[in-house]
Parts: sequence; C-alpha cells; structure tokens
Amino acid sequence: MTTAQHEDWTRLEIRRPEDVPPATPLSWQVEKVSRHEDRLFRNRLPAHSPRQVERGDAGDALAVLALRESIRREMEWGRGNRIHEALELGATWRQVAGALDVAPHAARQLLREYADGQRELWLTCDEREERPFGFTAEQHTDVLALCELGDDETAPAVTR
Repeated sequence: MTTAQHEDWTRLEIRRPEDVPPATPLSWQVEKVSRHEDRLFRNRLPAHSPRQVERGDAGDALAVLALRESIRREMEWGRGNRIHEALELGATWRQVAGALDVAPHAARQLLREYADGQRELWLTCDEREERPFGFTAEQHTDVLALCELGDDETAPAVTR
C-alpha cells in the first residue's frame, strides 16, 4: 500500500464495518482504533485539565465499534484459509486444533465451512459471469478430503 493510500485511509470516516475498504491492512485498522480509543480515554480526564486535550465523541465510539467488527471479521475469515494452508504444509489435525484451542472435530468443521463458502463464492461469480474467485468443484473436493485425515495424519505430498 502506498503513502497516498495510507493518507486517504487516515482521513476516512468509519462508522460501519463496510466502510473499511477491502484489503486494508490490519495494522492500519488497529492504528485507527487506537487513535479513537485515545480520544475516548481522555473523556475520563478532569474537565479542567492543565492541557487542552482532544476528547472523544459518539463518532469515536462508533468508529471503534465498526473497526473492531471489521477486524473480527477479517480474523474469522482468515481462519479457514490458514487451517487449509497448515494442513497442506504438513500439520496434523491435532496440531491445528491445538493452535486454535479447539477439539480436532471443531477444527474440521471450520475447514468445511470455509471450503463451502469458497465454493459458494465461485458459483456466485460464475452465475454473474464475473472473474471466478473461490474454489472450483475439484478444489472443494480436495479440501474436504483433508477433513478425512486422522488426527495425527499429515496430508499426502501430492496435495501440498
């Protein structure tokens, strides 16, 4: 991302998660949350502070809520992709589950949901005659096959 894009981002008012442009770096979102939270924290200072401080308002509180939701969604969306990647790189289901602090069956369910969402994305793009994005039928099948691995099995080298 460029300096100009960062400057545009810094000026952008966020009130809803959808106000965050696609591919906005998480670090930029966290930085913006921090600026708004700093102003909100200053509301706790005495009214007659020796220094003039910029205090938070409802816009700051709404921005924090919207940005945190955007970050949460981004983090949730990335889980399935990273599970898929970890398995393809040789991790076992037990290792993936440990990294997520869930049982292996719950980790498998996360990957299934991710794969189904990616397949649905592909089909939607295809219906709209847009550039396909997501999983083809073959990719979807390959990812679901990873769910059939035992807890301590690694994916065969051919899928990596």
